[in-house]
Amino acid sequence: MRVNYMILPFLLLFFSHASIADWAKKRASIMGTEVAVEVWHEDSAKAASAVDSVMQEMQRVDHLMSTHKETSALAKINRLASAGPVKVGAELFGLIDKSLKCSEKTHGAFDITYASVGYLYDYRHASRPQQSEVESALQAVDYRLISLDADKQTVTFKREGMRIDLGGIAKGYAVDQSIKILARQGIRHARVTAGGDTRVLGSRLGRPWTVGVRHPRASKKMVAVIPLMDEAISTSGDYERYFDESGIRYHHIINPETGDSAREVRSVSIIGPKAVMTDALSTSVFVLGVESGLELINSMDDYEAIIVDKSGSLHYSTGLEQFQSANEPEGSHNNLIPSLLASVN
Repeated sequence: MRVNYMILPFLLLFFSHASIADWAKKRASIMGTEVAVEVWHEDSAKAASAVDSVMQEMQRVDHLMSTHKETSALAKINRLASAGPVKVGAELFGLIDKSLKCSEKTHGAFDITYASVGYLYDYRHASRPQQSEVESALQAVDYRLISLDADKQTVTFKREGMRIDLGGIAKGYAVDQSIKILARQGIRHARVTAGGDTRVLGSRLGRPWTVGVRHPRASKKMVAVIPLMDEAISTSGDYERYFDESGIRYHHIINPETGDSAREVRSVSIIGPKAVMTDALSTSVFVLGVESGLELINSMDDYEAIIVDKSGSLHYSTGLEQFQSANEPEGSHNNLIPSLLASVN
């Protein structure tokens, strides 16, 4: 059953002021991004403890799945899996397996082996590989070159030079795990965010949570404000890690087919029940582009998409189109929802 979303005016700053003192909040830099947690409980000490447990979980997932920590299990796979099977724990094995299933569903648009070429880019220092280097590295980009043995829980790479990176799914996974922890502790109202991935638990004391989708070319503006209850939203944009060179933007969302940045869209936001999937799908749709991306999302129950294409126009999945037409001014040719979306051109 497709999710329906109530269109509301911009409410980003207009939350209820009831029981503000009982909200426990914390921010930290983890998993290469900003992690933020907001929890409410009648017992303020319990709320604070719940927030700390989320931060501990984020740290745990980071230590397990980071490509930048040499001691992580994922780093061990990248070092050794080309030489033979590497045994991993059930949790990491399961997420790699889920990643490969996402690759199959998206026909390779989502591919954790993109890292085989992606590591050649240095966005901080505005450095990119030569085309010859890209073409050589692309020989190791193919999710079908990963061999999983479910009985032995091992991972093997079938080609030299292969690397994997779970950056397109691990933050969403960590957010989901955090929500599970909060629910087990009796928390009924919370929001957990890791970079572009957010999931909310319950309401914000009787009102929907509202999550803003930032303008891809103006960081202080929003193109959408989405009301959510017990939902997740993930946004992938070409403004997160990038550099511009000769009028071309090189950013971290790599098209596995070309080894270059995907440039058909500027940002993609996916709404759905699980952050692990909204995370992977936002990356996938970014690579697929508007037409194929919307076809994918429209084929999936309970997931919706808002896409800003390369010209700045907005596109919506089927479940959101009703709000576009319902809110369009009479006689207007503007393809926007006035109460929800702002022009991005």
